[in-house]
Amino acid sequence: MLLFSMVAHEYAHGYAAMKQGDLTAYSLGRLTWNPLKHIDPFMTVLLPTFLALIGAPIFGGAKPVPVNPRNYRHYKRGDIIVSLAGVVVNFGIAIACTLLILPVGLLGRQLPQAQVPLAVLQLMLQGGIIVNLVLAIFNLLPIPPLDGSRVFKYVLPPAWALKYEQIGAFGLLILMALLSFGRPLLSVWFAPLTYVLDAARRFYAPYMLPNPFA
Repeated sequence: MLLFSMVAHEYAHGYAAMKQGDLTAYSLGRLTWNPLKHIDPFMTVLLPTFLALIGAPIFGGAKPVPVNPRNYRHYKRGDIIVSLAGVVVNFGIAIACTLLILPVGLLGRQLPQAQVPLAVLQLMLQGGIIVNLVLAIFNLLPIPPLDGSRVFKYVLPPAWALKYEQIGAFGLLILMALLSFGRPLLSVWFAPLTYVLDAARRFYAPYMLPNPFA
C-alpha cells in the first residue's frame, strides 16, 4: 500500500504537469505506474535502511518526477496545481480506502468462506488510510523540497520567497533535524490526523470483519 501510494503521488505530479503543458516527465518515461521507475537508490533504499540500523527516525521518499515549470501555460497556477497534485491524490486514496471497507465487509458477511481474505483486505485498506493521510500531511510541510514549500513561497513577498527557495539546498538536513529534535512541532502539525482517523474509524467500524490475526 505504501509503494502504491508513493507511485500514485509521483504519477500525479507528472500527469498534472503534462496537463499544464510540460511533457518532461512523459518524455523521460516517468509518467508510469511501474514502481521501479520511481525508486531512488538513496532516498528509497539506502537512507531509510541506514536510519533504521542506527535507530534514528526513519525518513525516505520516491524519486521526484522531473518537471519544468517554464513550460506551464500559466507559471504560478501551474506550479501550484502540480505541487498539490500528489497531496490531492493521497487524500483521494485515503477516502477511497475508507469507502471500500464497507462493501468488502458486507461481502464478507454474505460469503463466510471468504471472510479471512476479505478481512485481510480490510486491514490493507485501513493501512492505506493511515499511509496516505500521513503522506499528504507530511508533504504539506512548508519545508523545501516538500510540496507545501512550492505553494508557501507564493504567499511571501518576492524578496523573501527568493531567500526561502535558497534554503532548499539544506532541506533534507532541516527535515532530519525536525524529525530528530522537533517532535513537539510535528505533533502539533499532525494533530488533525488523530481526529480524521477517529472519524473514519467510527464510519467503517460497523462493517469490519473479525481480525484473523487477533
